[in-house]
Amino acid sequence: MKVFLTRMIPQKAIEAFKDNFELSFNKDDRVLKKSEIVEGVKKCDILCCMLNDRIDRDIIEANKSLKAICNYAVGFNNIDIQAAAEKNIPVTNTPGVLTETTAELAWALMFACSRRIAESDKFVRAGKFHCWAPTMLLGTDLYGKTLGVIGAGRIGQAFAEKAKAFNMRILYNNRSAKPDFEKRCSAEKVSLEKILAESDFLSLNVPLTDETHHLITLKELKQMKKTTIIINTSRGSVIKEDDLCHALENGIIGGAGLDVYEFEPDVTQKLKKLNNTVLTPHIGSGSVETRTKMGLMMCENAIAIRDGKTPPNLVKQEK
Repeated sequence: MKVFLTRMIPQKAIEAFKDNFELSFNKDDRVLKKSEIVEGVKKCDILCCMLNDRIDRDIIEANKSLKAICNYAVGFNNIDIQAAAEKNIPVTNTPGVLTETTAELAWALMFACSRRIAESDKFVRAGKFHCWAPTMLLGTDLYGKTLGVIGAGRIGQAFAEKAKAFNMRILYNNRSAKPDFEKRCSAEKVSLEKILAESDFLSLNVPLTDETHHLITLKELKQMKKTTIIINTSRGSVIKEDDLCHALENGIIGGAGLDVYEFEPDVTQKLKKLNNTVLTPHIGSGSVETRTKMGLMMCENAIAIRDGKTPPNLVKQEK
């Protein structure tokens, strides 16, 4: 069975694919054009794609014998799930393995924002550090503050659990209650309005859906404290980026740590110029260990499909 992989992944995962399939893959470190993906799909049985590949109806219908689409990500909003379902093409993802890694990155952003790490680094490199000063680059403490978590799935809960070490009050907003999480972390389920108003730090951990698209706009930002720092490691379009820029420029909130962007890979120029932002290039799952596990999980999904079995990480589809 033939597999087409749209981007290089860690070598151990590449070898796993080669051991089980006839593999062709994109050897260039770039996102493929739609036409290139179409050509690859025409020659494969299973398409293995990345979160920044737009797998639309045209691509899905380019090969009437396509047996599966395996996504190298937890999210799958890059795939036309409806079109795949109509063709009875299963779609898989890679949940679980990147939970802790993404939660750690969210904490790294929160630390960096609260203690102005990126700004301080630039300050030192620019030769501006001449002596210690009692009011130089003052940040804010995390200990004892209120942490808001919007989206209490795997990553949201893993993120919140780490807050126990900092004696933080944990609020969460989620469609359903999470009793085990509440007991484990002394977390309180609250309304969106309450979590916006009371959080000192607010982390977004929701999938991108019609419901969560532009969940945070200027209206919601104005409900936050002027000192609130918002962290987004979910999907960029959860926040209306122009509104966020306005809020950061005008002191409506205190800062933002972002790993994802509304128009990714383009980043709004205003965000780049602001000192109260820390920006990373979508590296939430970016550790050697995790990216390798994701590749192996994608291969396991493909092997199950090859063998006529239900893949372990099948995305729910509705025709």
